[in-house]
Amino acid sequence: LHLVESGGGLVQAGGSLRLSCAASGRTFSTYTMGWFRQAPGKERDIVAYISRSGAGTYYADSVKGRFTISRDNAKNTVYLQMNSLKPEDTALYYCSVYSGGSYYRMESYDYWGQGTQVTVSS
Repeated sequence: LHLVESGGGLVQAGGSLRLSCAASGRTFSTYTMGWFRQAPGKERDIVAYISRSGAGTYYADSVKGRFTISRDNAKNTVYLQMNSLKPEDTALYYCSVYSGGSYYRMESYDYWGQGTQVTVSS
């Protein structure tokens, strides 16, 4: 499975961005998908994940109420709508495929994309 993230950029605090993660392969709908982020000098942390059907979602406390994860299985794509962005949201954002274990740990995910940079200015 090959993942390509896009949609990052530079935005002012309070602004919005929509990230996309396009996946190759015909089995996309069978995977729980996650978005992670990593700021310079920090660990890669879970932002959100979404179940195979899209019915179940999880958000880190730091983004709850501001970010929305969704997916379109017909397009093999998972999205992250980010509103009310803050400077502390600045990071490299990655999508990945859940492979087992804790949903909150990067070690439980495989097939990482190259990431897309989000920079929020104050």
